[in-house]
Amino acid sequence: MVPFAGFEMPVQYTGIRQEHRAVREACGLFDVSHMGEIRVQGPKAQAALQWLLSNGVLRVAQGQAQYNILCNHQGGVVDDVFLYRLGEEDFLVCVNAANRAKDAAWFMEHNPFPEAAKMTDEGNAWAQLAIQGPSAVHVVAALAEVDCAQLARRHHLQGTFAGVAGCIIARTGYTGEDGFEVFIPSAAAGPVWDLVMEAGKPHGLEPIGLGARDTLRLEAGNCLYGHEIDDETSPIQAGLGWVVKTRKPGGFLGSEAIDARRDSDTRVLVGLRACAKRIPRQGMHVCAGESVVGTVTSGTRGPTVEVGIAMAMIEREHAEIGTRLDVDVRGKPAPFEVVSLPFYSRSV
Repeated sequence: MVPFAGFEMPVQYTGIRQEHRAVREACGLFDVSHMGEIRVQGPKAQAALQWLLSNGVLRVAQGQAQYNILCNHQGGVVDDVFLYRLGEEDFLVCVNAANRAKDAAWFMEHNPFPEAAKMTDEGNAWAQLAIQGPSAVHVVAALAEVDCAQLARRHHLQGTFAGVAGCIIARTGYTGEDGFEVFIPSAAAGPVWDLVMEAGKPHGLEPIGLGARDTLRLEAGNCLYGHEIDDETSPIQAGLGWVVKTRKPGGFLGSEAIDARRDSDTRVLVGLRACAKRIPRQGMHVCAGESVVGTVTSGTRGPTVEVGIAMAMIEREHAEIGTRLDVDVRGKPAPFEVVSLPFYSRSV
């Protein structure tokens, strides 16, 4: 157990490799109640979120979920978030645990319609469990009183889960696998973990800690705040241009700065795959010959791909797929190749 964002969090239960493989091959249960939630309600809720978030919020229908970036005035990333449309004038935004207070303050300070878009920090009102892996649908279906088996990816339903009313069951996740994230009213969440563990026994479910959560998301090429993205990094640099709609009507907070930086930002995020048995770690230098051309933002040995992998922010001129570079691993150069992300993609 380690302290993280005001919570005591498990790094591992039985071991990172075993937990990682359980999610890839069967099913894993994550307690992610440390994540934050911001409720946005009112006649101008959608319009406010359209201005504050990078993606096309006007396209989000009730029951859908959408990945988004919250940007600052310099075009950097305040946080990456998931948006859930619960009703016509009712939205829930899930934010990263370490950014809960910062994000809530940002939303409220930059709300363009304070009288018509009520924003409430509901971080203490919700617990959250992530149930991820090929067998996740069977586990969730056994406990949900709504038909979640037919739920499409990035959609959600509201209903009773494990006997608790008022839950939000979303087919979203952070592992590269099929799965669900279930928002549970925190006051009623205590027994739910045990019920999920019991329902998951026939399906190979195991509890999963922060260690495997990190190796899973890295293999899947998912950015982590404080590593690949931060207040200084543009979402374009981080390869998140697919959720950055700078030309949507009215733009969004930070959109002009992002456009202005497109040509001047010299570093971009790439994937690196080891050509030898070496393991990269965050902060290690990436070199072209004798020159340092970048920095590893996240690195590990991928338990599924069984090789050293990293995401790194490097000079654009060295970012072409197939480029050979070195990572300084404890003072010795280790050969790596620039590869496309993700390192792992679930076969359907």
